[in-house]
Amino acid sequence: MRERVPVPVVQQGRRGRRALGVRVLWGGAEVAVTLGLVLLLFVVHQLWWTNRQARAAAERTVHALEEEWGESSVEGGRGDSSSSSSPSASPQASVPERSSPPSEASSGGGSSVRTGDPAPRWDQAYAILRIPEIGVRVPVAEGVSEGGVLDQGYVGHYPRTAQPGQAGNFALAGHRNTHGEPFRYINRLRRGDELRVETRGAVYTYVVDKRLARTVARDGGVIRDVPRSEVREGHGYRAPGYYITLTTCTPEYTSKYRLVVWGTLRSMRPR
Repeated sequence: MRERVPVPVVQQGRRGRRALGVRVLWGGAEVAVTLGLVLLLFVVHQLWWTNRQARAAAERTVHALEEEWGESSVEGGRGDSSSSSSPSASPQASVPERSSPPSEASSGGGSSVRTGDPAPRWDQAYAILRIPEIGVRVPVAEGVSEGGVLDQGYVGHYPRTAQPGQAGNFALAGHRNTHGEPFRYINRLRRGDELRVETRGAVYTYVVDKRLARTVARDGGVIRDVPRSEVREGHGYRAPGYYITLTTCTPEYTSKYRLVVWGTLRSMRPR
């Protein structure tokens, strides 16, 4: 009878645990790489693709407005030209703080330098803002909603503030980063730089006068009829006038604070 030889038992517990650990680490690395790629794609979408889409859409809107106004000008030119505004209708707005009667400087109800522009509908693009110093050429729409206005690459007009050329404060908001970022470089604007606002009826030229580098988001005083910070003492105006206000987020890629640029109306010319 042959003697049975015992089969050796190999201890694989430690080796098995090591293999399991390697698989877990490898799986974690795959998950990390996948998340990194997703995050990278999100950043590319936000910083490049949204800008590309919004700028293209905004440019199409600018062209559409210019074509519409051009046709309106041709049709209007066939009629009586005696209704055109005379030079005396333009305010002498070269002085930064031009006084106006308090009744004219009420919210959105001031007397307009140029009448005849229809009241804009909500989210409707109805004007063009040009800032030659920083290469901005962007539509202005009524309202400051993100989805309907700002994310379209437009600049938004704060409701219940003055319209272009009116006594009071024509107050605007725009993205500083993503979705066309029209106000990304308004921090570079200096006193005397031009801000041109075109409507169906006229072209209004404002000039940069003052800046507020940082204030809190709730500082509503910066867009009032007589714009003046409620948080940063000494920043803003004291007398009624014809003002424009540009607001955007600061620092870049955050929405914690607001950057403000103020200007005053210098001239108007009918289209």
